[in-house]
Amino acid sequence: MDALQWSEALCLDLPLMDGTHQEFVALLQSVQQAADAELPAAWEALVAHTAEHFAQEDRWMASTRFASGNCHTLQHEVVLKVLREGAEQAARGDLATPRAIAVELAVWFPHHTQAMDAALALHLRRVGFDPATGIVHAPDALPPVPIHGCGGACGSDTHEEAPAAAAA
Repeated sequence: MDALQWSEALCLDLPLMDGTHQEFVALLQSVQQAADAELPAAWEALVAHTAEHFAQEDRWMASTRFASGNCHTLQHEVVLKVLREGAEQAARGDLATPRAIAVELAVWFPHHTQAMDAALALHLRRVGFDPATGIVHAPDALPPVPIHGCGGACGSDTHEEAPAAAAA
């Protein structure tokens, strides 16, 4: 199995997000290359990192008017559930399950990054969000209604509410 490699295709020009993504790739590589005796610890490191990684992105979304049930956040929840199930299996001695999940993560992550995270990065830049401080420097650019979709400001499924909200 080829390990996922960091590449410019994964770079979103948002340094804090890119750094977190590089750490994810490095931890996934550690899992993919781990000997059986090292796999449970490598998997736990990946799960811990990913929980904070997703929580960080979820905080950014909450700060910039994403609805709590948006599909990006929901995808984070599903992937974390699968990662935690992999940790349970590894703790029971079943190393095949986390290894299989790692293969799927290596396929999933570039797609997630290039679609959902790219849209989030664009949205964050559009509203002038500083990921390091949590400050929105262009609050007038925030969407008038919470974003329910998967990406940027056009991702709301409540299009009829936008004019009324803007008029209020």
